[in-house]
Amino acid sequence: MRIMSVDLGMARTGVALCDPAETLASPLCVIHERREDQLLEELARIAKEQGAERIVVGLPKNMDGSSGERAQACQAMAERLEAICGIQTVLFDERCTTVSAHQYLNATDTRGKKRKQVVDAVAAVIILEDYIRYRKNNGEE
Repeated sequence: MRIMSVDLGMARTGVALCDPAETLASPLCVIHERREDQLLEELARIAKEQGAERIVVGLPKNMDGSSGERAQACQAMAERLEAICGIQTVLFDERCTTVSAHQYLNATDTRGKKRKQVVDAVAAVIILEDYIRYRKNNGEE
């Protein structure tokens, strides 16, 4: 299944996509859009253009597992995205993905402007990899 993941941010939103066999997750782009309606339209366009069959939206839970204001906003965005594009949209825990993305970028010595441009897409890849691993470990089709 071709799955697209989204790391929603206040200023930048990372997008990643996997191959149909769900073996490789790759960064696709970073969208620089603060206006919610335009962001959702762009995400829907990309999903349709890329042939996504499911969209995974990162759910920023608190470290204790509770849902805060940002998690509720992401849930509302995911619901709106599904309504706009008609593609099943699921929420998936994204705790620590941005921290992990920064660690990956440290390991590759990606710094400065380049780092800022890709960190959100790398976080989206981590969300997607975690989701794919979850699906495989739970026998989900």
